[in-house]
Amino acid sequence: MTDFLLVRHGETVWHAENRYAGRTDVALTERGHAQAAELAAWAAGAGIDAVVCSPLSRARLTAEPAARALGLAPRVDARLLEVDFGRGDGLTRTEMREVFPERLDAFLRDPVVHHLPGGEDPEEAAARAADCLADLARELPDGRVLVVAHSTLVRLLLCRVLGIPLGTYRTVFPVLDNGALTELRLKDGRASLLRLNAPCALSPSGTH
Repeated sequence: MTDFLLVRHGETVWHAENRYAGRTDVALTERGHAQAAELAAWAAGAGIDAVVCSPLSRARLTAEPAARALGLAPRVDARLLEVDFGRGDGLTRTEMREVFPERLDAFLRDPVVHHLPGGEDPEEAAARAADCLADLARELPDGRVLVVAHSTLVRLLLCRVLGIPLGTYRTVFPVLDNGALTELRLKDGRASLLRLNAPCALSPSGTH
C-alpha cells in the first residue's frame, strides 16, 4: 500500500479577495510561508519517502522546506497543476457574475458539465492527477508520499479515486485549508480516505 499526504499549498496574495487562482503563478503571503514551515516541521517526523509537487511556485515554495527537512529533492510533476479556470482565472465570484452570469450559474449547478468558460475539463484534470498517484504507487508500493498541489485538483482527485461523482466535488469537499493534510491510502487498486483537512500540527499518527 502507498499512503499519500495531500496538501494544499500555503496562503497566497489572492486569498484575501477570494480570487480563483488557476494557472496564474500567484505569490505566497507571509502566512503562506509560515504554513510551509509548519508543514516542514511536521514532515520531518512523518516517515515521508518522496515529496512531489505542482510546478506552480505556490506549491513548490510550500513543498521545498519539507523536502529540505527530509533531505529529499522535491519532484515536480505537471500533472499536479491546478485546474485551468479559463476566463475565470484571477476573478472573484462577483466579477464573474458581471462578465459571464449565465455561465457562472451553470457552473454553480454542475462545475464539471459546465466548467468555467475557456477552462479545463475537470474530468481530464481528475484523470491526470489520478495517473500521477497511480505511477507513484507503482514506484513506491510501501511508501509515504507528500504531494503538494491545489484545492480544486485535490478535491477532484479525491472524488475520482473514491468513486464519488465529480460534479459534487464542491459540496462533498467544500473546503481544503491552506497547509492542511488529507491522507489517502492506495492498496490493491482501491482507495481509502484516512483523514481530511487536518492541521499539520497533528502528529504523524493523527493524534495531538
